[in-house]
Amino acid sequence: MAKINLLPWRAEERRERARKFYSMLVLSKMLTALLMGVVHLTYIDIIADQQQRNTYLDSEIKVVDKEIEEIEALEKQRADLEQRMGIIQELQQSRPLNVHLFDELPRVLPEGIFLTELVRKDNKLTIRGKTESSPRVAAFMRNIESSEWVGSPDLDVISADRKSATPSSDFLLFALHKGVKAPESDADAKNKKKKGGSK
Repeated sequence: MAKINLLPWRAEERRERARKFYSMLVLSKMLTALLMGVVHLTYIDIIADQQQRNTYLDSEIKVVDKEIEEIEALEKQRADLEQRMGIIQELQQSRPLNVHLFDELPRVLPEGIFLTELVRKDNKLTIRGKTESSPRVAAFMRNIESSEWVGSPDLDVISADRKSATPSSDFLLFALHKGVKAPESDADAKNKKKKGGSK
């Protein structure tokens, strides 16, 4: 029986397999590198687009911030103007009320009393004067109570004036000027704002 030596053929087959393996390995590395390059370039494009969007958004945000500042400045100017208009309206409304007050005071002032000081703050009156006797002050307070333009008298102090040559007394009383709107407290102003905002 003849003997056949298969060693060279097997060695050749191993070399061929090794060559194919290394070729596939190099090809796979090349494909991997190509794929990584494509992915890298894609991500670079995505990042560049996003940066462009971010730049655009930043510029638009700056524009909006500037507009908001302008709106806030206008709102402040509007509030100042409304406050001034309110003061002017109050002055216009209180002008005839002052006339009524000065017209009414001689009517409610009894004989034997004369005033030294009259101060009005909002709707509150501070009245200082001199009197010949305490009953005249009581009559003055009754007249104030029945007055159309002055009311709610409150005697604070009455004291004898020892420096005067004639016997007299100094008095201080408070009253309310009717028709003048009382100033709003902080709580009232907040309640009005809440009601206005809830509509």
